[in-house]
Amino acid sequence: MTQTTTEDFLQRTRSSYDAIARDYAAHYPYSLMHPLDRSMITAFAELAGGTAPVADLGSGPGGVTALLHEQGVPAFGIDLSPEMVALAREAHPQLRFQTGSMTSLDVPDASLGGILALYSTIHVPDTHLPGAFAEFHRALRPGAPALLAFQARKPAEADPRLHLAERFDHEIALDYYWRTPEQVTTLLTEAGLALVATVRREPQGEETRPRAFVLAAKP
Repeated sequence: MTQTTTEDFLQRTRSSYDAIARDYAAHYPYSLMHPLDRSMITAFAELAGGTAPVADLGSGPGGVTALLHEQGVPAFGIDLSPEMVALAREAHPQLRFQTGSMTSLDVPDASLGGILALYSTIHVPDTHLPGAFAEFHRALRPGAPALLAFQARKPAEADPRLHLAERFDHEIALDYYWRTPEQVTTLLTEAGLALVATVRREPQGEETRPRAFVLAAKP
């Protein structure tokens, strides 16, 4: 089996989200966020308080970046998809959004007051996730938090990878990687981050998988 290169999976993810950006934004308005999810973001915002910028990685249409801004956090968004960035800028012209990748953050060392990655690490292959978490550690200031949210891997699941070739009637090539909170926590601690908390909630509505939140911080 050929190993996926960084540019391979970044290009596929970028092209896929470019294709579905407007449909995705319409289908998942952040205003319908589960109250527990919102409370985790609120807790993160309080921990990230201060004047240092906070990066929302995989910011999509920008709703969560705007929510952080409303809570007094100097947040900006980074997304692989230029189409998603365009939607975010259109919806929230007062905020900063830019294209980029969590595998190579265009920020100075120890410059971020926090990192938020909601349902964006799910597209990073296992072989590349340690490198992304090393970037988190490099970019965060000492004491700054990182909050990840992801669909959790089910017990005894045979294949932790899902490939989608179509979504919202668009042809795509998007891979999803399901992981347990324990797997993610191990990788974060190996990257030098300290675990603060893990939270799991059961699927609600049309969701088919549990949601996991892992909160860590740079010592």
